[in-house]
Amino acid sequence: MTLRPSGRAPDELRAVRLEAGWAKHAEGSCLARFGDTHVLCTASVEERVPPFLRNSGKGWVTAEYGMLPRSTHTRTEREAARGRQGGRTHEIQRLIGRSLRAVTRLDLLGERQIKIDCDVLQADGGTRTAAITGAFVALHRACARLVAAKALAALPIADHVAAISCGIVGGQAVLDLDYAEDSGAEADANFVLTGAGALIEVQATAEAHPFTEAQLAELIALARAGIARLVAAQRVAIDAATATTP
Repeated sequence: MTLRPSGRAPDELRAVRLEAGWAKHAEGSCLARFGDTHVLCTASVEERVPPFLRNSGKGWVTAEYGMLPRSTHTRTEREAARGRQGGRTHEIQRLIGRSLRAVTRLDLLGERQIKIDCDVLQADGGTRTAAITGAFVALHRACARLVAAKALAALPIADHVAAISCGIVGGQAVLDLDYAEDSGAEADANFVLTGAGALIEVQATAEAHPFTEAQLAELIALARAGIARLVAAQRVAIDAATATTP
């Protein structure tokens, strides 16, 4: 067995910490730490919906994603300074929005929108997976506050959603790649699953040479085990926040 740069076992997550209620002013928030990747996720409730949903009785959940200039080894210019978002940013924030909507009962949300902001404070691989995992906690907290305020009759959350990266490094399938592994992986993949284990999205790419269906199955098995642990961490974070605030 090849030793990973971090010394972790192939099926071992980085140290994961989800801190709900991290931001004072947001209706819901979570600081998601996956090792040295830290993403602040905040949820803001707006009493309106996009034009295409007006008078539909349904709500909407959407997301924005961004990286702070020194979240990486060298300073990256702010996208606002360039006047436009990059393709990677568009792709990631659409992924976050799709993932959250997949487990949200939009018909129970009413004609209101919840916007999730995912800001990468520090990046060491897996920023999109940390963002999705933390964003769910922020969304759940915002919805719980609406229920507590009697703005909603029931929690419009059908299930948990979390995400994790896997890859083939040195010919070995490994879970939760950090930057050192991700930058040299023969294949890398991102998996988004519900708490019940249903697939929402799979992104898998061969970087060096093609991988087999058997290797993909191994990556999926790793992802399922990792996401089960992430969902457990989400439950702990939500329960801790619920114990101190409505």
